Amino acid sequence: MNRQPLWIRALPTSWIINLSTLWGLGYVGKAPGTLGSAAGLIWFTVVFYYMPFAFYLIFVALTIYLAVLICGEGEARMAKVDPPEMVLDELVAIPLCFIGLQPILYGPNAWMVILLGFLLFRLFDILKPFGISRLQKIPGGQGVVADDVAAALVTCGCLHLIIALTPIGQL
Repeated sequence: MNRQPLWIRALPTSWIINLSTLWGLGYVGKAPGTLGSAAGLIWFTVVFYYMPFAFYLIFVALTIYLAVLICGEGEARMAKVDPPEMVLDELVAIPLCFIGLQPILYGPNAWMVILLGFLLFRLFDILKPFGISRLQKIPGGQGVVADDVAAALVTCGCLHLIIALTPIGQL
């Protein structure tokens, strides 16, 4: 039995596939997760960079919820479990990497923090340490998105630690 809301099941398959693959970006090249993460950086800088903190948290939660629904429906329609071409999960997870870092991101070292966040996220998303790999076993869209959310939160923690312990965080 499909537990997806009726409105998500009613969307045309082309919409679900296009959204979950970011309009086909997930089919490009041999590293779709990296491309999805790069798209996530663009998404972050355009939508979240100057957003007030409360709205940031609300909007990131909303986008994660929608990604869970879309990726879950995408899995069903593609008849694949967490297919690599499905990169919406990377896009919505990237803003989590930078929670609480806005003061640093307005400073001269912003580019270093963003680059480091991207690299750490990719590392944790690929290696899936600290039990992150177990999250992928959750069925449906929750499993597709959960490992990326966990990788992003670990990245965020690492960035906060690096900023606290190195000169990169000095404004």
